[in-house]
Amino acid sequence: MKLDVNVLRYLSKDDFRVLTAVEMGMRNHEIVPSELIDRIASLKHGGSYKVLKNLLKHKLVHHDASKYDGFRLTYLGYDFLAIKTMVNRGVFNGVGRQLGTGKESDIFEVVKEDGTVLAMKLHRLGRVSFRAVKAKRDYLRHRSSYNWLYLSRLAALKEFAFMKALEEHGFPVPNAVDCNRHCLIMSLVPGYPLVQVKELQNPDVVFETIIGAVVRLAEHGLIHCDFNEFNIMIDDDEKVTMIDFPQMVSVSHPNAQMYFDRDVECIYKFFEKRFNMLFEENENDSDGSEAEIDEVGRPQFSEINKNSGFLDKELAASGFTRKDQNELEKLTEAELDMYSDSDDEGTGDDEDEDMNETNIKQLESLQLEKEDNNHLVGDEHDDNHQVGDEHDPEDDGEAESEDDAELVKSLSKQRRKAIQAAHRGKRNFASRNTYKDKGGKSSQSSKVHKHLGGW
Repeated sequence: MKLDVNVLRYLSKDDFRVLTAVEMGMRNHEIVPSELIDRIASLKHGGSYKVLKNLLKHKLVHHDASKYDGFRLTYLGYDFLAIKTMVNRGVFNGVGRQLGTGKESDIFEVVKEDGTVLAMKLHRLGRVSFRAVKAKRDYLRHRSSYNWLYLSRLAALKEFAFMKALEEHGFPVPNAVDCNRHCLIMSLVPGYPLVQVKELQNPDVVFETIIGAVVRLAEHGLIHCDFNEFNIMIDDDEKVTMIDFPQMVSVSHPNAQMYFDRDVECIYKFFEKRFNMLFEENENDSDGSEAEIDEVGRPQFSEINKNSGFLDKELAASGFTRKDQNELEKLTEAELDMYSDSDDEGTGDDEDEDMNETNIKQLESLQLEKEDNNHLVGDEHDDNHQVGDEHDPEDDGEAESEDDAELVKSLSKQRRKAIQAAHRGKRNFASRNTYKDKGGKSSQSSKVHKHLGGW
């Protein structure tokens, strides 16, 4: 779908309010019901229906009435939301011509207020030319349901994170400016894609620079996975710049060696065909029947020193930083705790800590008491053996063994109760809602218990 930014001039605040309502509704709905859009937008006198009609005319939303009456965002509507946010932030104030189109993105020129030209990359996953995203990318991870807008947002976040990290470590990459939704703003690289270059003054130097970049990436724990002539920019001074990073993986990936060898092979083949570069090869007969080709100078994945950095661990091989990943884990843990502790509303964190400490102290005291009693029983047994003239030692031994068994049994029973209370944590406290039960299950069960107790 072609991006026509002229439509932005005719969109009002209510239009963007309804667009945002549709976006919020798509978090839980594939097709957002009209009633939910109206409730989220909260426009007066049912104005959201009129706004939806206008948005539908400009193809910013798509109407679907197959199961129920609802709407969903299109890529054009998602573009307008991202561009509006960037303009409000002051990142740029004008959109220019389209620079290129890829299998999963479109690139446009944008202009800042001072006249500086930047590049805007809009990720558009889900095109017919590239729909095997679930198999070829790790954006989904453990998720089973998804939509293309959400995948595009994850791809933009991933590329922004990698570009920032590579720039900080001195790699020849564009300067990452800002990111919002599926929109990524970066500096405009002066030059042309390597695939469009027919001649080079120093092809050997350019080749060594590109291969050195592949090796250096691997030394820092990353593999580009799509390092070819389409993703290498070169300017008039033959300065090389790498682009396109959403598909990067870690060197610990199961297929890391295959990806590394493929990137190296792409560069070798291109320079051999385009610039007629010859690479030395030595043939050594190992078995006498088949010849093994040992390519001199070609970097091997197993020989690379991977101790220069750990960018793959810092970025967790995804588009999120450690902070974002920790926040997601905290949210997940909070949801699990909410479900597990829904019946324990009357206790707090301080009470839980005090309770656990007292239970542990109880357990230790019971263990010590058991040991002391065992020592006392042993001493009494020795005394009874010494005073053997007055009592029968066999009778004393039987009585002492019975007392010892009863004492150990009672102590072990108390110990088990203390351990169970410590493991249960705060669940051994009664919930305050149990006292507010009026005719519920607990009250009925108590009546049945009383009735059975009368027998």
